[in-house]
Amino acid sequence: MELETLIGILGAVLSSISFLPQVIKIWKTKSAADLSLPTILLLSANAATWLMYGVIKNAIPLAITNAIMLTMLLIIVFF
Repeated sequence: MELETLIGILGAVLSSISFLPQVIKIWKTKSAADLSLPTILLLSANAATWLMYGVIKNAIPLAITNAIMLTMLLIIVFF
């Protein structure tokens, strides 16, 4: 496997799980009071935009990565 592909996969994995620690903390503490809602909403809009771009360009890894990120961000907004 080429170095470029490995770096892309690593980036996708790290992006996908980047909000998981925050989701777990919110789940355990039942509080998201210290988070900035505007920031989370902007990050959600960013992930949604990249998701749409990935779908339009048929870039499945990009779409999947941002679908996972968007899901975690929306869970944060829900809590």
